[in-house]
Amino acid sequence: MAAMGAAAYFRGLRTGNFFLGPSFLCRRRSRSLLFRMSSSTHAQTTTCRGAEAPQTQTRAAPEKRPQSQVRKNAEESAQGYEAIIGIETHVQLSTVTKAFCSCRYTYGSVPNTTVCPVCMGLPGTLPVLNAKVVEFAVKLGLALNCELSLASKFDRKQYFYPDLPKGYQISQFDIPIATRGYIDMDLPIEFGGGHRRYGITRVHMEEDAGKLLHLESGDYSQVDLNRAGVPLLEIVSEPDMRSGIEAAEYAAELQRMVRYLGVSNGNMQEGSLRCDVNISVRPIGQSQFGTKVEIKNMNSFSAMSRAIDFEICRQVNLHKQGQGDQIIQETRLWDDGSQKTVTMRKKEGLADYRYFPEPDLPEVMLSNDYIDAIRASLPELPEMKRRRYEQMGLSMQDVLFLANDDTVADFFDSAMKMGADAKLAANWIMGDIAAYLKSERLSISEIKLTPKELAELIASIKSGTISGKIGKEIVDPAAIEALVDQVLAENPKQLQQYRGGKTKLQGFFAGQVMKESKGKANPVLLNKILLEKLNSRKTINMERCLTVNLNIKFLLAGSSSCEHLSPLGGF
Repeated sequence: MAAMGAAAYFRGLRTGNFFLGPSFLCRRRSRSLLFRMSSSTHAQTTTCRGAEAPQTQTRAAPEKRPQSQVRKNAEESAQGYEAIIGIETHVQLSTVTKAFCSCRYTYGSVPNTTVCPVCMGLPGTLPVLNAKVVEFAVKLGLALNCELSLASKFDRKQYFYPDLPKGYQISQFDIPIATRGYIDMDLPIEFGGGHRRYGITRVHMEEDAGKLLHLESGDYSQVDLNRAGVPLLEIVSEPDMRSGIEAAEYAAELQRMVRYLGVSNGNMQEGSLRCDVNISVRPIGQSQFGTKVEIKNMNSFSAMSRAIDFEICRQVNLHKQGQGDQIIQETRLWDDGSQKTVTMRKKEGLADYRYFPEPDLPEVMLSNDYIDAIRASLPELPEMKRRRYEQMGLSMQDVLFLANDDTVADFFDSAMKMGADAKLAANWIMGDIAAYLKSERLSISEIKLTPKELAELIASIKSGTISGKIGKEIVDPAAIEALVDQVLAENPKQLQQYRGGKTKLQGFFAGQVMKESKGKANPVLLNKILLEKLNSRKTINMERCLTVNLNIKFLLAGSSSCEHLSPLGGF
């Protein structure tokens, strides 16, 4: 009876894991998983819905010394030598559940609370592929211009480590889902500028391991298996990069891409995007590669650039001192405190992981219709957006800034759809708006100024209705709304008359608001908010108006301009 109960329990764990959304079918046929377009609207599919993991914004650690100085030192010491750099990038996917079970994963959860027998590797459990992982892999493969494998498989990568509960990792070895691609990007002007294309060797699906929690006492470590089984995509680049800046910009472009695609939040501080860098140096003109060293533990792009430049200096100096044989194949960690790489473990030779096909998972079969449907759903990617912005006549500096963040690009595009001038909109976003976002530590989606209001403001400035100086001073709807509330609260008789039919009093109220703002309220926003308030029957909050009035008078006191007023946020 106990055995029957256990069997029923484990069968229950396998229920409801295949989900491609309502328009796709996932079918098992001849030990294969076939992904194709649904030909019938009546086909039954199992859909898994739920909130995605929050995208927590974390500030990077402060740099220990100027990055420009580190780069200069690397360039000077590397004269006569060139660095060969390749990167292995692990992207944690933003799926609702893990790769092979129905457990959810949220960063920061209490250790070992989002686990089940499958991701804990208990005997008798069987993995069931989350079909969203395949969809995200195809998306990224297409975005990276890769060749997709219509038939790929999973393999067991066997090694022992305390955070690997099964004693092996489910990965892909000889037949990955995507191969032979490339990524196009533009280097920032301050780093020399120019267009670059870096090759992509392969993209493959795999599961993440758990995490070791090291105690301060150092006597022992604890294991957190919450992360075990979380789906990953590993992107392996060709060794096409030659400096820390190129490598960091490549990684930043990958982060932009996965965010544009919506397959990952790409947050390095949370481990959603992890880069292992392989570096070797050789005399210029030599075709043979030098001894490869792997660098880990870089949690920001600036740290990656500094770690690579340091390692290049270290290896070149050993060569120049006739000690090139001391460069051994090893894994080194970047120590942000000392700004050095330190030995983690040595590699005597290539690791023998004894790969063999995963017997508990069938092949993954992709149909051309399935691939075409995903290709058609791809958004405009960063490279495409940059080229479109260039065609608008924007400078490369403008282009790189706007396309760097998908939310900023969406704000700019929305303002353009509302008729905003491209250059003026770019200037506003890169100037006053960017400065406000930085000072208030906000994202552009958190400010109250809308793209439509920005477009109306730019139109008013272009038509001469208001000057550019006035336009920059009070464009915050919340600030103007507070002034309107104050004026209406101080003039209840006129408000009653307006609502009784004397609509010409609108000009009186507008004049009072302009008087209170010393002529600095944006007229377009003022008239819009004023009409809404005049036609509303809501009671004015006198206490709020008094507080706002004191704030406004304090901010405007003794100043002919409104430079101290927040142009975008509230008071």
